[in-house]
Amino acid sequence: MKDKATSFDIAHMAGVSQSTVSRALRNSPLVSIETRNKIKAIAKQLNYKVDKNASNLRQQQSKTIALLLFEDPTSDDSMINPFFLSMLGSITKASANAGYDLLISFQQFSNDWHADFEDTHKADGIILLGYGDFVDYKDKLTKLVEQGTHYVRWGAINDETPGITIGGDNYNGGRILTEHLLQRGYKHFVFIGGADNRSPEFLDRFNGFRDALRASGTLPKNKTPRHWDAVSTETSGYNVGKALIESGEKFDAIVCASDLIAVGVLSALQESKIKVPRDVALVGYDNIPLSRFTSPPLTTIRQNTQLAGEYLVNTLVQLIEKIPASSISIPGELVIRRSCGSTESSDIALEQQVKNRLYEEEI
Repeated sequence: MKDKATSFDIAHMAGVSQSTVSRALRNSPLVSIETRNKIKAIAKQLNYKVDKNASNLRQQQSKTIALLLFEDPTSDDSMINPFFLSMLGSITKASANAGYDLLISFQQFSNDWHADFEDTHKADGIILLGYGDFVDYKDKLTKLVEQGTHYVRWGAINDETPGITIGGDNYNGGRILTEHLLQRGYKHFVFIGGADNRSPEFLDRFNGFRDALRASGTLPKNKTPRHWDAVSTETSGYNVGKALIESGEKFDAIVCASDLIAVGVLSALQESKIKVPRDVALVGYDNIPLSRFTSPPLTTIRQNTQLAGEYLVNTLVQLIEKIPASSISIPGELVIRRSCGSTESSDIALEQQVKNRLYEEEI
């Protein structure tokens, strides 16, 4: 007696993978209509029947959350941006408190990782951490929405982003950093970091920087502030810092889109015998652990990674349990350290501290 046909038989005849067969038989939009029809015709020819018991088993919750990270270029072997490392503890604890195991992996954009999680039911939902190129990233998010995957991501919050996002208030963070420098008397500003649609978080920080300069009268309304592009690595910051110095541009304040960029810029400045903060003020963003231990320590924006981890997990659990959820923006806090010297009175600095909930560290 001939064995019953399997999805692997269909895959062989159709010239596709078994996972593609599974998606096609579920009418997944990830498979073209033409391929779906072909696979269904072969299934009918082979009298293929879906195993309802197996299907029902796959639909049961795994009580697992998948945390997928981007592989970032780093100075060590971790391939994880240190800012996101700081969230891991909070995400792990929040997952345990919610009764979920946590599966940690890297995002693989070279294949259908998003579809694989849907097919295998390794997890009930996905948390996405990392920046990456948003132009490419957006298409993947759209596919996740189309197939009904439960996911939450950390990133920029805007009308163009599919799905639910938890993110920092990057615009106000960039504005507060710049206002702090303006109150300390700096006048010649440069922004270092990505400032386009491929890096929406950095773009929001740049826009806050720009608007603070315009509001102060330091930058005319119809002018764009000086900007040097860089990705979020120490090496990129160093290379761009060297190029800025060699350009001969006049500057006394540098606002960096991340602490990693600022660390690299600081190295370039010191190599060129430019003193921070005597000759130029330098600020970063994210308050990664290293920012406290540079020389001098970096003024930066602290993002509440503990609260971020809790929001990411709790919002995802809401989606899994079919409870309505929405995106959440988390305010940042200015941490004042010695990388920007004061040229204003202490009264103004104190007023700014009260107004913007600043945290000054004596290091």
